[in-house]
Amino acid sequence: MRISAFTFVRNGVQLAYPFVESIRSALPLVDEYVVAVGPSEDGTREAIEAIGDDRIRIIDTQWNGRTGRGFVYGQQKMTALFNTTGDWALYLETDEVLHENDIEGIRDLAERADQSPKVEAIAFTYHHYYGTPNYLATGPAWYRVEPRMVRNHDIRVIAPGGLYFVVMDKNRRGRYPRAIETTANIHHYGWVRPVEAHHQKARQVSGYWGVHRDQANPYEDVDATILKPFEGTHPAVMQDWLANTANQEFTPNPNYVLSRRDRRQRIKRVIESMTGLDLCKRHHRKVTL
Repeated sequence: MRISAFTFVRNGVQLAYPFVESIRSALPLVDEYVVAVGPSEDGTREAIEAIGDDRIRIIDTQWNGRTGRGFVYGQQKMTALFNTTGDWALYLETDEVLHENDIEGIRDLAERADQSPKVEAIAFTYHHYYGTPNYLATGPAWYRVEPRMVRNHDIRVIAPGGLYFVVMDKNRRGRYPRAIETTANIHHYGWVRPVEAHHQKARQVSGYWGVHRDQANPYEDVDATILKPFEGTHPAVMQDWLANTANQEFTPNPNYVLSRRDRRQRIKRVIESMTGLDLCKRHHRKVTL
């Protein structure tokens, strides 16, 4: 059984994404890593080449920014996926990192899943770091489990956007994949990038979603009750990035007025605490081996 990994990136250096660390974190697991690299003026392609691993294959791409609703992310994601050759394909976004302690367990689970045709994907749990690497964003608004490894043969998988996958059983109808869930964590660092990097992203990519912004307000205006201290260990590959790039100063705005969405999420959290239910949206149907 062969495992591929894939991702897409554009101007990763300028936007302060830990894309090199993300790629490095998965190399101990995979037989190839396909990276779709869009037009970049900041040395992104050169940084990937400098990793110096023969398993990395770069696909140079163009970005169609007129599709709206973030579909260009789906285009790039599918371009990379369709160039993979493994039996299973692992998707990591450029701010998502695997922990070295989880690699062996992920491989073992994939080998077992490969023997069960009903399993179409493997869903990972998430650590969403927020503000600084010392805090986690929790609650049902922050996806807790997402399919990130898909069977790469026997089924037709597409990606309408950057986040999730759809299995096409028939030409006119798609569904979420049948997935087993693993306790292996994906460590998500997009919300601890420097504030200026968020402003840069707003200027560069907000138009892909049908809006145009020059500024972002990434951290302070937040319902502070969703934040919990992080008490685990970060992946070893992230140590330099955390020390030299990650945002380190963050204080929630004490005068922040909860939005309607915040209030809805608080109600969901109360229901979860009373019932034990998980009200977080899942882009898969859970199955077991």
